[in-house]
Amino acid sequence: MQVRGPIRRWKGYGKPQRAELYFRWSLYLMAWMMLPINLLVSASPANLPHYGTAVRVALVVSLASTLVTLRAYRTALDHYLKRPVEYRRWLVVNAVLTVVGSWTVILLGPSTGGPVSPHAPPFTAVVATALMGSAIGPTAVAVSLPRTFLIAIGQVLAIAPAMVLAGFDPGITIGLLVGAVIGLSFLIGSCRSFAWVTAIVWELDAAREAQSRLAVAEERLRFSRDLHDVMGRNLTTIALKSELAVQLARRGRAEAAEQMAEVQRIAQDSQREVRDVIRGYRTADLHAEAIGARAVLRSADVACEIDLGEDADRLPAPVQSVLGWVIREATTNVLRHSEAAHCLIRLHREDGRAVLELENDGVPEVPLPSQGGGTGLRGLRERLAAHDGELTVPTAAPGTFRMLAAVPI
Repeated sequence: MQVRGPIRRWKGYGKPQRAELYFRWSLYLMAWMMLPINLLVSASPANLPHYGTAVRVALVVSLASTLVTLRAYRTALDHYLKRPVEYRRWLVVNAVLTVVGSWTVILLGPSTGGPVSPHAPPFTAVVATALMGSAIGPTAVAVSLPRTFLIAIGQVLAIAPAMVLAGFDPGITIGLLVGAVIGLSFLIGSCRSFAWVTAIVWELDAAREAQSRLAVAEERLRFSRDLHDVMGRNLTTIALKSELAVQLARRGRAEAAEQMAEVQRIAQDSQREVRDVIRGYRTADLHAEAIGARAVLRSADVACEIDLGEDADRLPAPVQSVLGWVIREATTNVLRHSEAAHCLIRLHREDGRAVLELENDGVPEVPLPSQGGGTGLRGLRERLAAHDGELTVPTAAPGTFRMLAAVPI
């Protein structure tokens, strides 16, 4: 079993997965930031010798709150992305731990600042404020903004009695509570923004995939409509004439043979018309496919550079058709199997052959499972072989796919 490193795993992710991983770990970083802040404040040389019990309790509560907050962030983001997960339990546990831990730290700690600055806010108040941020962050991701603000105000008011019982200075208490509300408001906006952008990235990816499916469905609808227009009238005529021929045959009328001959003629005409429809469906115009490829790729934010040269119109019709199919299939591959930002389509002559070069970036280092079983390139090779052409995929730079289609003129 091959173990993939983090770099190879990152390169194997698509853009939505990379974006979610980035924003998810940004939220985790917010949770971890509370721990070093509390460590520096609690275990400072000014506090440790004088308030040993309060310092130890603050460190234990901070570590427990960080671990629970990480789990709460994970489940909250999954819930926001509409994935089945139990998130309420962790939000409740996190909120209860915050309130209980804040009360414990505040009541065990000093009512004034440390020995160095007695008039400064006690270190226990800083720890309690940090704990409130740990609880409100996941709540902002999973719960609506109005409810989140109400919960934030409720948690701030919940620790106010503990500050009063601990004998905090009224001015310091009011200042800490007001500052906590302001700081939590910024934290709520940041966490909610991370979750919102992550959801937008996934929605854009789903819209891009839906766009590809709609293009295929539209083409199928066009073909079925053309086939219905051709076959509907002829089949109705064949059914009516066949019924008439049956009635005439039962009466011994000689006109039955004439009606069946007419049915035969209509059936032959229908076969010819169906072949014309299929031939038109299978024929790809070189310039039309190039223009369509540019429009589709640009709609997917892929810069497309096309250079067909001046001799494209002089190529034989079968050569233009098969090269148009190559462009169509290559465009599909770019959209389905890469995260391309730039695509190049160039046509030139070489040794009596028309050579179509296609190149795009954004190819993942680790191919997706679906890429190994496709039949697009195999179908193109069969089409080119019918015109004595060939399809090659030469070695390209890392992250780049290059394809050459050559057809004798």
